[in-house]
Amino acid sequence: MCGRYRLSRPQRIVEQFDAELEDDFDPHYNIAPTQMVPAVRMDGAARVAASLRWGLVPWWANDMSIGARMINARSESVDTNRAFRDAFRRHRCLIPADGFYEWKKAGKERQPYNFSLKDDSLFAFAGIWDRWKSPAGAKIESCSILTTEANSLVVRIHDRMPVILPRRHYEAWLTTPEAQAEKLKELLVPLDPALMKSYPVSRLVNKPDNDGPECAQEISLQETGTLDLWG
Repeated sequence: MCGRYRLSRPQRIVEQFDAELEDDFDPHYNIAPTQMVPAVRMDGAARVAASLRWGLVPWWANDMSIGARMINARSESVDTNRAFRDAFRRHRCLIPADGFYEWKKAGKERQPYNFSLKDDSLFAFAGIWDRWKSPAGAKIESCSILTTEANSLVVRIHDRMPVILPRRHYEAWLTTPEAQAEKLKELLVPLDPALMKSYPVSRLVNKPDNDGPECAQEISLQETGTLDLWG
């Protein structure tokens, strides 16, 4: 799964995704579910980065509380799961990030680890989005991150990982017609682990209120008294 991630350089969205900014985005180092996040989607023929709520609320939902349980969509069933299938066919997006976190149990504690690209560049999670209207008429646009089985780097910590799309697949993900959406499942695979790196980070990331650069800084497990999980 993917329950926390970061986007510390949102100013690079325009260049990396060839997208217009619908909103101004601040750097965040510890993005948590239900927060507003940038997502790149199509607006006519143009790519636009809009603010969406993380945790997809399907258009048919009775209330928006369901979104807290819909932060991730399994790629294996995204085309058949009632909560996600319409969004997969019609409303796909790219969710910019430059790192994500996963936790591994170490004794009585859970040690967080950072995962990112080796060059620390921006990348894109495969995402889907939907638009929900409350009984009072309020409109909520929300999104979910697709997940897949973990590659050989991430599997040391967790058995699932977010789908990270190579740049060459951005256009297909955003623009493939609904009738051909099934073909896109071929893209929903683990990223090559040779392109990634990982290291332990402070438990500051355990609390969403902590949102500074220190959340993403590498720490020494020996200094914290935690066993080296990579040995």
